[in-house]
Amino acid sequence: MSQHNWPQWLPLRSDLRNLSPYGAPQIPSLAQLNTNENPYPPSAKLVSAISKRVDEVAGTLNRYPDRDVVELRRELATFLNNRSGTTLSYENIWVANGSNEVIQSLFLAFGGEGALGFTPSYSMHPLIAQVTRTSWTNGERNSDFSLDVALATAQVRQIKPKLIFVTTPNNPTGTSVSLSDVEDLAKVSAEVGGLLVVDEAYAEFSIEPSAITLLGTTMPNLVVVRTMSKAFAFAGARVGYLAANKEVISALQLVRLPYHLGAVTQAIALVALEHQGELLAKVETLVADRDRLALQLQQLGATVIPSSANFLLFTVPSSQQIWQSLLDQGVLVRDVGLSGYLRVTIGSAAENQRFVQALANSLCKPSGGKI
Repeated sequence: MSQHNWPQWLPLRSDLRNLSPYGAPQIPSLAQLNTNENPYPPSAKLVSAISKRVDEVAGTLNRYPDRDVVELRRELATFLNNRSGTTLSYENIWVANGSNEVIQSLFLAFGGEGALGFTPSYSMHPLIAQVTRTSWTNGERNSDFSLDVALATAQVRQIKPKLIFVTTPNNPTGTSVSLSDVEDLAKVSAEVGGLLVVDEAYAEFSIEPSAITLLGTTMPNLVVVRTMSKAFAFAGARVGYLAANKEVISALQLVRLPYHLGAVTQAIALVALEHQGELLAKVETLVADRDRLALQLQQLGATVIPSSANFLLFTVPSSQQIWQSLLDQGVLVRDVGLSGYLRVTIGSAAENQRFVQALANSLCKPSGGKI
């Protein structure tokens, strides 16, 4: 809830007055493990390539960028085709300032008759729904945070939303939804005239086949959202995109702002795709470190939710107390609002070790108790 006392003269919408701005705490720490960033910065070679491309673009900044972002969309289509064996064209791709803007565009274009998501999941989905005045319904998950597709399809049929969100791997739990379950959900979404939006921000860390592989089948109502923030280690660039039927893309252009993606952003995203081998090389390292860290947490007595992402959700005796104790030791993790759980991003080897030691120290305190 917002603690802001808005002045009476400010005509802020009544449904926004109790909101607080979204965002994880930005607190100086020795191990910043709270926002699911890739811990590995770009190499000197990549930094040089980015700088060179920015220099080239700088001389044309008096002109607007490519409004339709055609070159970047084409290269993203090639990237997805090479990874998933698809035959997408640039007309199947839309790109914006991070996946949040992509999601906001979906709400603006298609959210007039309600949206459904299965919580706990990405907290920006219901927040963007509220900001865009879209009716939002929290669907149910199992007690272990997995998705019961039979229950989910029943909820879709009952509510008949026009946007149905499934996040896989799911944030904040790390759990995945199988491709066959995605297919079932796409079919039932079509029955009620809705789009199934599969949020795959962490897809590169998962062994599950991507829902991208279902595009081009008999499911024109399927939309797959991706980002360059996580596996690509490009969070500061703010590049998100989606793949969908080209009629979906045409509709999104009705609500996009003109020249919404700057020339510099387009240029450096193309550089990142040119160096994708280097940028994605650390995915295997992060997956191995994730599995190693999960074992260490279990050895400390925690229950760890099986994760297909670059983070782990684990049990603690007191979310707030352990979170603060970790921060006091220079380790910043995420309290995601689930009582008895915290989420930790997989960091560098040194950061992971610092976290494990800090957690062990926290659990030894009299107030910490047992996990």
